[in-house]
Amino acid sequence: MAENESVRQKTSDTVRGGEPLLRRGRPADPPPEAGDGGWSADAATGTELPDNRPERGATSSVDRLETDDIPASDQSVAESSTGEDSQNIEKTLAESRQRKLRLMLRQCDRVVLLDFDLLALPDWPDNYTVAAARRNRDIWLFGALLAAVVFLSGLTGFVPAWLAGGGFGAFVIILLLGVPGIRRLYTSRSSYLDLVIRRKRLLRDARKHVEHLEGKEGLVWQCARMAEFNSTLKATRFSELLALSERRVLARNLTRREHIRLYLIYLLEAEKAYTRAQQAFFEGHQQAIDQGWSSVAVEPEDRT
Repeated sequence: MAENESVRQKTSDTVRGGEPLLRRGRPADPPPEAGDGGWSADAATGTELPDNRPERGATSSVDRLETDDIPASDQSVAESSTGEDSQNIEKTLAESRQRKLRLMLRQCDRVVLLDFDLLALPDWPDNYTVAAARRNRDIWLFGALLAAVVFLSGLTGFVPAWLAGGGFGAFVIILLLGVPGIRRLYTSRSSYLDLVIRRKRLLRDARKHVEHLEGKEGLVWQCARMAEFNSTLKATRFSELLALSERRVLARNLTRREHIRLYLIYLLEAEKAYTRAQQAFFEGHQQAIDQGWSSVAVEPEDRT
């Protein structure tokens, strides 16, 4: 009976082939290797061979070194490329800034030709002096007219002849007193006509200077670009000046002293902004030289 059972067990082992078998008192047999029709000698004896393959999730020392080297090199390349990109961006911004400042200074360089004494109108006759001269003129005209009436009345017989002759003499004397050459002999005050002529002359000279400053392209509206260096240039009281300057008709529209003074104030503020912009340009130029940016530190071409 025991022999039949052992024979049956061997037969079943032979029939089941490569499938693992469970036997009493021993672990399951390992499956056959690829390409091998039966169990290995070690498998038959129930011993397990050591597995030299790395477990899942574990890496060898060589692989770990390779994987450690690759991120380090990539990181250094990324850092160098990032540094170069940031430097290129900074260089481009500096070059654009210098080009903008150079153009701004070239367009507004005529502010340095400002003649303060000419636009300030220091010899401008004040209103009180003009009013007093007008009153003296009216008195002179009234005296001359009265003497002429007395003289004409004597010709018609309304007044005696001696009175008419006296009126004629007074009329001649009053007229002579109004002659500029004789007037300077008894008074140093300017006449109303002299004051009016002086005002017109000062306005004419100021307008010629404004026309010279404005040129063909206009100056005020181009200096408005320097508002970042002086916010006063953005004031609304200068808006009319900007519009007239942009249309190249500013000089002919400055017909009053207030207009000239407003133009002078604007140019003084523009001169401050020009000085600050020039200082910023020089600082940017020196910084470009220190950084070695030859394209940024290039000198502007001479104007012909």
